Amino acid sequence: MSKGTWNPSQYEKFKNERSQPFIDLMNMVHPIPNGKAIDLGCGTGELTQTLHKYLEAASTVGLDSSTEMLKESEKFSGDGVSFVMGDIKTWSEKEKYGVVFSNAAIQWCENHREIFQHLYDALVDGGQLAVQMPMNHDFPTHILSKQMSHEPRWKAALGGATYDKPDVMLSVEEYAKLLFKLGFREQTVTMKVYGHVLNSREEVIEWVKGSMLTHFRSHMSEDNYKEFLQEYRERLFQFLPDEKPFFYPFKRILLWAKK
Repeated sequence: MSKGTWNPSQYEKFKNERSQPFIDLMNMVHPIPNGKAIDLGCGTGELTQTLHKYLEAASTVGLDSSTEMLKESEKFSGDGVSFVMGDIKTWSEKEKYGVVFSNAAIQWCENHREIFQHLYDALVDGGQLAVQMPMNHDFPTHILSKQMSHEPRWKAALGGATYDKPDVMLSVEEYAKLLFKLGFREQTVTMKVYGHVLNSREEVIEWVKGSMLTHFRSHMSEDNYKEFLQEYRERLFQFLPDEKPFFYPFKRILLWAKK
């Protein structure tokens, strides 16, 4: 029972922290004056507008599957920037782009080898691919969520939709090999740890409510989700120290490649 659960205000509670990886990824890309770009998983669209200006592109399309996010993006459209509804998993390119950009979105997709082949095919000769994905699936937040999703009570509440997203990720080395095998002539693949200083461990819950836990919110009734969240908090805090401020290390992979 999929429902609109990408809450822009919840997601942007940590706007600066979530924006920095985007900026770091964008700075890996070379401008493409008068070229065409696409931002896959554009969210609210504000950063898509930033990307468009940085690239000096003639046109930049932002694609997202969330009606809530796209509603927010309307105010950033114009001057070469436009937004469309679409799913990265089923997206079909109608034209080729000088830059295919995706920040914190492809981790939600399965079959990464197929997805990256598709991204390669969507580029013009000499085009650039830039992708950033969280790789924090070995942190207690993600380990616990996967474990709980397989427990009978919560699996039933999820309608069988267990949280197995971490299993779709390749290793850093595998992404580098994949880019080479696809035919990219140049590449930079790096892992970076972002250290987020939060007021307390309670803010870790607020963080994942705006991203990872949307999977649970979208498949559970409100009552089940409320009960799940309470148990999740209690169990997570057995692993997270009660420190103020709380240092939240968050690993991400940033990759750039040129066709």
